[in-house]
Amino acid sequence: MPKRGKRYAEAAKTVGDGGVRSPQEAIELITSAASAKFDETVDVAIRLGVDPRHGDQMVRGNTNLPHGTGKVRKVAVITQGDGIEAAEAAGADRVGGEELVKEIQGGWMDFEVLLATDNVMAMVGRLGSILRAKMPSKKAGTVAPVAQIGDVVKEIKTASRVEYRVEKEGIVHCPIGKVSYTPEQLTENLGALIDALVKAKPASAKGRYLKKIVVSSTMGPGIEIDSTEAARLTK
Repeated sequence: MPKRGKRYAEAAKTVGDGGVRSPQEAIELITSAASAKFDETVDVAIRLGVDPRHGDQMVRGNTNLPHGTGKVRKVAVITQGDGIEAAEAAGADRVGGEELVKEIQGGWMDFEVLLATDNVMAMVGRLGSILRAKMPSKKAGTVAPVAQIGDVVKEIKTASRVEYRVEKEGIVHCPIGKVSYTPEQLTENLGALIDALVKAKPASAKGRYLKKIVVSSTMGPGIEIDSTEAARLTK
């Protein structure tokens, strides 16, 4: 077992015996136990009743959190025509067409999220072997029509939109805000994420779907949330 620091030990005392809690109670404990000198991120890990080794049980998508995650993300956009002005007006950090594609081919990767409009996918396709997981796709919500690219940039820049993808162990990890948020804001964000996951449940998934939910802060211990109560947060 890894050695824990004094701050972690103090936080562990605050959150108690590690029993299963209601969503609101768990989040209140997480925020009250946080003691780092920075605004810690609140993360949630959700084990789903799926086997991602089977293609028909992959859970992946994106959703908007009503209060965002509190993080500003660096966004680049590949587009042309009216898309350039729309993306720039929305606050994209870098916007371009053919010239941006060539820069990425040359090794430039100074962005967290790369977006593209659907009218430039032929040139974006040349970046598949370079971008890999960062490759824009409609499924991930990173490809949009020119008329919508401004809205997508704003959602991702302010981190109101989050992406989720089940890992091979069947777990989804996702930030839901900062410890400076109110417990109500964090609970609403958690509900929005769970709602999206429930709606994305594969038809082939059988049995219990929300198997285990654990919430934690950057420097603190995890607290398990009652998954039955968490399911009631859905819309």
